[in-house]
Amino acid sequence: MKSVKLNNGIEMPMVGFGVFQVSDEETEKAVLEALNAGYRLLDTAAVYGNEAGVGRAIKASGIPREEIFVTTKLWIQRENGYENTQKALENSLTRLGLDYVDLYLMHQPFGDVHEQWRAMEDLYKAGKARSIGVSNFHMDRLMDLITCHEIVPAVNQIETHPFYQRDAEIAFHKELGILQQAWAPLAEGKFEIFSNPILTQIAQKHGKSVAQVVLRWLNQRGVAIIPKSVKVERMLENREIFDFTLDEQDLAQIATLNRDEIIFNHRDPKMVKWLAEHRG
Repeated sequence: MKSVKLNNGIEMPMVGFGVFQVSDEETEKAVLEALNAGYRLLDTAAVYGNEAGVGRAIKASGIPREEIFVTTKLWIQRENGYENTQKALENSLTRLGLDYVDLYLMHQPFGDVHEQWRAMEDLYKAGKARSIGVSNFHMDRLMDLITCHEIVPAVNQIETHPFYQRDAEIAFHKELGILQQAWAPLAEGKFEIFSNPILTQIAQKHGKSVAQVVLRWLNQRGVAIIPKSVKVERMLENREIFDFTLDEQDLAQIATLNRDEIIFNHRDPKMVKWLAEHRG
């Protein structure tokens, strides 16, 4: 599945390009190379500090704006509410050099979630965001949001990879018509994923790389992906996942890898330092 219709009818690519922890200067070059490699979904966020780099790359590419699907995210701060959420998107649009984004996500289920979502609904109705969604929302928080508001989020972007497979979330999102999008689909290289014997065996069976097997596994489960790489050869490799299919035996073997283990740790010293530098 190369693309999917969101719950408001908008078409979205299932494979995108993420720029988390890429500097603004590096982002421009990487995004331009990704666009040249055929990517048409770009995923950034206000807190990444590289929206301007994404915008410069879009402009330099010469690709018509309507052919590129751009996602950015609202960073949660104490003062966020209705008005500050609206200002936050305007600031993101200024940095991106765009009139609208295709998807605007609430980055975390923190702050005044309901006022933030109400503002996002109005931004959607005003055409500033063609679709709206959330990121890092657990099922209970997501259901609370849906129950209290008019618009059902189009996307929930959450950590999903072979070691944190999120079967319950996939079923839950499908039932509600919400697309699950995986951040860190390759577990950021942790847990020795690229040398895992099960994944390696499956990759050899299909004549593919471990990364391609994992990304295809997510795609077959109906999960969108935003792998990140600043190397052109990896960018190309991560898109070449539609010329093979994992069989039932492959899927059963991958299922045994689940540990329900996360890679994102707010207490990790490197993450604490990065968040401190980017909170704004």
